[in-house]
Amino acid sequence: MSVLVSQLFTGVSIGAVLLLIALGLSLTFGQMGVINMAHGEFIMAGAYTVYVLQQVIASAGASLLVALPVAFAVAGAMGVLLEVLLIRRLYARPLDTLLVTWGVSLILQQLARDIFGAPNVQTRAPDALTGNVRVGGDLALANNRLFILALAVLAVAALTLVLKLTPLGRRIRAVVQNRDLAAVSGVSTGRVDRLTFLIGSGLAGVAGVALTLLGPIGPTMGTNVIIDAFLVVVAGGIGHLKGSVIVAFALGTLQSMIEYSTTVSVAKVGVFVAIVAFLQWRPQGLFTLRTRSLA
Repeated sequence: MSVLVSQLFTGVSIGAVLLLIALGLSLTFGQMGVINMAHGEFIMAGAYTVYVLQQVIASAGASLLVALPVAFAVAGAMGVLLEVLLIRRLYARPLDTLLVTWGVSLILQQLARDIFGAPNVQTRAPDALTGNVRVGGDLALANNRLFILALAVLAVAALTLVLKLTPLGRRIRAVVQNRDLAAVSGVSTGRVDRLTFLIGSGLAGVAGVALTLLGPIGPTMGTNVIIDAFLVVVAGGIGHLKGSVIVAFALGTLQSMIEYSTTVSVAKVGVFVAIVAFLQWRPQGLFTLRTRSLA
């Protein structure tokens, strides 16, 4: 029983990481239809924010807390800049957004190499997040993964409240359902697009902060996680935050269970095969977005 509970916790913690990675993408890709391949580099920017702040702030705990809003602001500003300079001209051409943002991701990776160097760097985790919480006799829950799980739950709750209860959330949903009708109704679609990119990219920065607790960071770390983020959003259903939450935790649990009796590589392959099989059965994903579009 303790082994089963331990593997379930590992699966939930993996799902929390997947969810944090995919949460911002669920807005920029799921809500707006923009294939942003530079999303992984926004995650990288959030991770390097922690590294830079730790050069200034001696306390690892204080630097991590400060890094959360700073990383959101840094990655959010990068997202707004990308939207203003490039994406706004490509909303009707999603495949072009893929190519353009892929080029941007390569530029950002090289920029990171020029500034921080090609080798990976390590950040310091706060002392409070380096140990374990003992539950029962043999079961130990890692503090850093508990923190990431709490951060993911908080991010989902905050994003849900924004989308459901605020004027900005209503405008975002209106633009998603029918951009032209929202525009003629007085909604500034350009402003909504910029704010959506700000939130989505800022959440990527927060995910980068969380990833510093799990291992070293480097210029290509975004490339290593971007595919997982897209798989979660697509399998959950384009435009459905609830679908992304369910799929992220389901895939995390599946990966954990396969890893227990095999290896990490086999588990990755097993998860990918499961997603492909699921999309063959349900190509639209777990949930389908309803729109008012006449197209």
